[in-house]
Amino acid sequence: MTQHDPRVCLRQMRDHAQEAIELMRGKSREGLLADRTLNLAIVHLLEILGEAANRMPTEQRAKYPQIPWPQIIGLRHRLIHAYDQVDLDIVWNIVTQHLPPLVRTLDEILSRNS
Repeated sequence: MTQHDPRVCLRQMRDHAQEAIELMRGKSREGLLADRTLNLAIVHLLEILGEAANRMPTEQRAKYPQIPWPQIIGLRHRLIHAYDQVDLDIVWNIVTQHLPPLVRTLDEILSRNS
């Protein structure tokens, strides 16, 4: 595995999480379920978020225990490898409940390390 810049990984995580939140703004859970383009876009953003987390060097991940690394990376694996079993109710919950605090945490980390 090649060495990845930790700041780039953190920024990519934040940017893709924020974009997922913005795409869902003003939408309902039912809207996510009904709009194939929206649910594909959200799933893809979560995949990229997970890939950026996976690229973060392991020793760097240890510096930020407040980030749920195994869950984010595990989500990416689940979305990629079990693409035919994606539960959009879980996706809705992740985007609406878990991503906003993650974005705030990533913003704090990035602002401290700028």
